[in-house]
Amino acid sequence: MEGANDSAVKESCHCGGCNSSGNGKFLNETPMLDQLESGPWPSFISGFKELAERTQKPMLRGVLDQLEYSYNTKMGYWKGGLVTVDGYGAGIITRYSMIKDKFPEAAEFHTMRIQPAPGLHYNTAMLRELCDTWEKYGSGIITLHGQTGDIMLQGIEQDKVQECFDELNQKGWDLGGAGAGMRTGVSCIGQARCDNACYDNLKLHLDALKYFSGRVHRPEWNYKLKFKFSGCPNDCTNAIMRSDLAVIGTWRDAIAIDHDEVKAWIAEKGVDALVNNVINHCPTKAITLKEGGIQIDTGDCVRCMHCINAMSKALSPGKEKGIALLMGGKNTLKVGVNMGSLIVPFMKMETDEDREAFLELIEEIIDWWDDAGLDHERIGETIERVGLKQFLDGVGIEYDINQISRPRDNPYFKAKY
Repeated sequence: MEGANDSAVKESCHCGGCNSSGNGKFLNETPMLDQLESGPWPSFISGFKELAERTQKPMLRGVLDQLEYSYNTKMGYWKGGLVTVDGYGAGIITRYSMIKDKFPEAAEFHTMRIQPAPGLHYNTAMLRELCDTWEKYGSGIITLHGQTGDIMLQGIEQDKVQECFDELNQKGWDLGGAGAGMRTGVSCIGQARCDNACYDNLKLHLDALKYFSGRVHRPEWNYKLKFKFSGCPNDCTNAIMRSDLAVIGTWRDAIAIDHDEVKAWIAEKGVDALVNNVINHCPTKAITLKEGGIQIDTGDCVRCMHCINAMSKALSPGKEKGIALLMGGKNTLKVGVNMGSLIVPFMKMETDEDREAFLELIEEIIDWWDDAGLDHERIGETIERVGLKQFLDGVGIEYDINQISRPRDNPYFKAKY
């Protein structure tokens, strides 16, 4: 049954692929999409149109026409499938149009996920080569970077995927993760530019990427697994919220205090600013005024980073640095949003031996999850289902008071006779 909207769309439907509106332009008229360009914010529609007019790629015209149709009918018309390259079982996100007879130019619009370098370090020659290759084989649309951390090359037909990959691979690029395997890792800029970084997260990211390369390209687990590497507790990669394995730089001793810089900060901003903007904002009240400066109770400090961010010259992370491992972060699907739970409170990460021990621990954790987990169950969901004690026993991690996510709410317990 056709509605009024569907009839209106049919009048401007361009199923032949050419511009039938007679306006002398490459693109067809899209009155619904045009409204998205009228607000105060930048519009992806404007970018689409500019690229389409410049490159004259029929694929882009077809996608805009199908999107206009979707907005009118209030339905989506993409479906999945299987597109791969030789030797790989993941890395291509397929999109086939369910109404290709109506919009043949939008019949296929697949996405290639490309792994970024640790810390997102590129030079202009790399990016220029990437853009040239993508405009040669695909639509030219690039997202830097998707929620996965990948470079998203959006819009390519199946018969061009292998050739495009071969050319990108020869220039040093590789496909990212997809499906039930290790996903593309993400790391902040770390020690390359940040004074707060507590370990070489770029090196650990690279070692993990190489170690799990096979599991990135050939999925073999219950479900996906995501790594993120943040150099300090500021967590600029959003690892605690968005990754199964959040590797967070931390320190075990006291925050380093430069008392001369503290006095200089107070002289510039005043004691009121110190009290109102630093001391009162400490979540555990670990900071107190003392003799014209400050004192920090290390036992109460939870490494929230607020004081260090506010007084970056006066305060800095301690000297005994390493990582903390939190597990189970994920977004809304199935059981809802989870933040990572602290599993390893502190681990040194300075030598190759330290990094090898870390990767061996992760391998042990994955083996346990592969056995204990259900199909389509994230590792945090598995731990929540079977209990933290069973997980810690299964992987051989010692119990630690810091692993408790909240105080017990029952004052009674049953002791063994």
